[in-house]
Amino acid sequence: MELGGKPLVIEVGKFASAANGSCTVQYGNTVVLATAVISKDVRPGMGFFPLMVDFEEKLYAAGRIKGSRFIKREGRPTDEAVLNARFIDRAIRPLFDQRIPNDVQVIVTVLAFDGENDADIPGLIGASCALHMSDIPWNGPIGAVRVNKVDGAMLVNGTYAQREVSPFDVDVAGTADKLIMMETEAKEAPEADVLAAIAFGQEQLTGVIALIESVRTAVGKAKKDLLTPKTDAERDAATHKADVVAKADGMIVKLIDELLFAAPKASKVERALAKDAMKKRLVEALKADGMEDDDIKLATGTIGDVIDREVTQRILNDGKRVDGRGLDEIRPLSAEVGVLPCVHGSALFQRGETQVLSVVTLGAPGDKQTLDGMEIVGEKRYMHHYNFPPFSVGEAKPLRGAGRREVGHGALAEKALDNLIPAKELFPYAIRVVSEVFGSNGSSSMGATCGSSLALMDAGVQIPNPVAGIAMGLASDGSRYQVITDLQDMEDGEGGMDFKITGTKNGITAIQLDTKTDGLPRNVVEEAITRGRTARLKVLDVMNAALATPRAELSPNAPRIISIMINPDKIRDVIGSGGKTINEIIAKTGVVSIDIEQNGLVMVTAKDGVSGAAAQKWIEDLTREVAAGELYDGEVVRLMDFGAFVQLLPGKDGLVHVSELAPWRVEKVTDIVKVGDKVKVKVLEIDDKGRVNLSMKQAEDNVYPEKPASAGNAPARPAPKSNDNPRIH
Repeated sequence: MELGGKPLVIEVGKFASAANGSCTVQYGNTVVLATAVISKDVRPGMGFFPLMVDFEEKLYAAGRIKGSRFIKREGRPTDEAVLNARFIDRAIRPLFDQRIPNDVQVIVTVLAFDGENDADIPGLIGASCALHMSDIPWNGPIGAVRVNKVDGAMLVNGTYAQREVSPFDVDVAGTADKLIMMETEAKEAPEADVLAAIAFGQEQLTGVIALIESVRTAVGKAKKDLLTPKTDAERDAATHKADVVAKADGMIVKLIDELLFAAPKASKVERALAKDAMKKRLVEALKADGMEDDDIKLATGTIGDVIDREVTQRILNDGKRVDGRGLDEIRPLSAEVGVLPCVHGSALFQRGETQVLSVVTLGAPGDKQTLDGMEIVGEKRYMHHYNFPPFSVGEAKPLRGAGRREVGHGALAEKALDNLIPAKELFPYAIRVVSEVFGSNGSSSMGATCGSSLALMDAGVQIPNPVAGIAMGLASDGSRYQVITDLQDMEDGEGGMDFKITGTKNGITAIQLDTKTDGLPRNVVEEAITRGRTARLKVLDVMNAALATPRAELSPNAPRIISIMINPDKIRDVIGSGGKTINEIIAKTGVVSIDIEQNGLVMVTAKDGVSGAAAQKWIEDLTREVAAGELYDGEVVRLMDFGAFVQLLPGKDGLVHVSELAPWRVEKVTDIVKVGDKVKVKVLEIDDKGRVNLSMKQAEDNVYPEKPASAGNAPARPAPKSNDNPRIH
């Protein structure tokens, strides 16, 4: 089929025949292999559905070899690969029966990358097709597209170049009727424009889904039945389990009424204590009723599911939330800037019990990140990193570094602000923001967005508008729904959504939508975006009270960068042979670094103004073009019988001919000057060989020795023609 003016081709039966389902998807000249496998053995006692999704970037796909001198094999996934894996996972996971006890693994491998068409959308289409044609139980298929806008017209799956000029990048996944997952990056796009892009994108999904359905019709397998009991013993066990769960269900509902909803539970601790009390009371009651320990364990394991259901019902029936808030009410907000000394910028943002400290570091241009992935090769000067320590949720766990959650949440906060960072030409710094989550009770990524916006402004980074974020939720029983503002722990249950929206007062900068259902009607999405704007503006009011605009001056703790534009032909003069000159400038002036770009932009990073000014003058002197008629303060560096060589600028000398040394006839050069003398000179000419001829007598304010008597009134000797002069350096 054709999608966005390019053929979309799905091929099966050529690769990976051992997988339960496999296919290749080609879009343009980008080709991905998608495989889906389910384990033969079950994993009893799992508290979650064991789905694994991996996205494998292969450098050969882009005709590249890894840049490291010592490691040429692909290793740890790049952040981009991790984000693409999360992108696919979030779209396909809701369509699995979460009770499946078998491991399911989906792997998307990029086989060819044409440099124009991203592999994430074909990867998701491939995963959908591989699952749908396989015997793995899955309630698909779904389609996926990217929507951009160029020259006022919507287009599907824009190239990298088209995406650069588009006001938004809207990725949608779902069916013709429902949206399951969405990612958006935008340049303060009005809500109406984003909604129009979503509607346009959803229209394009029909053809993709029809293509996948045609593949299943041709080669699809019958789905496995993994949950229906097969033997009498299994049926008896299932019946007994259902009886235990049903008995416990009624008891848990009463306990929820008594312990959770009798009075508002404003804090996460209060809700956790209520849940613990439910478990204790339920165990006591079931033991008193003579229930076996294994059955009691089964019964208590359902408490969370019953709470999710009852919380949803209270919202739908009564408009009542666990903490007593209204459906559109935001938890208490606070914001503070400049909370840390020494650092370049800092801010503390808190929403309810979610608390995030964001810290900005401004570095030299050379501190930017080098990207060496399959799709993205280049540099990155704005980075946002997100940390989620176990103490933020009251847990004790080993610290293992950044996982997929940290990478994903950091990327979302980065995306929210990326388009507002000043251009390199205006603000050449490398910028790193780190958000430390000190307390988490829902929407810590949005807390990181708010905190990082304030921290950047505290550092003096001139973003045009502050950015706020809000998480919207959903209570739904399949037929009814209620959108809720400022999602938190017990409200993120089955039938819900996690809809994160960031933006300024002018429009949206990022969206991330996840759902635990089989999808959301577009009217629900529209309502969430509309109500999200109202909530976002309330958050911005609190942020503005802390700091409304970026500080006028850069943080005094930050380094200073001086930008100098030179003739690109002069770059070699600044660097010097083997870097000798540039290293000498750094060493003698004390600046942090000097970065030079091919267009002649020189960026001097200094700890103070004195060292920066010294390096700037040195560079300007090295690259300055000498012109006839100019006056210079020079130093005599060499004497010859016919004149004196004077250094005008570093590496640039000129000749003062003996006839131009003094306003009288000079017999010996040493009568007038010696090596090391500081003199004033005027540039007479620069000949066709680049040699510079100077005059002292035509320059004012030179101090001469006493006129020798032998000079008499004889006129000064005329200078020889320039082409007769010895070579001047």
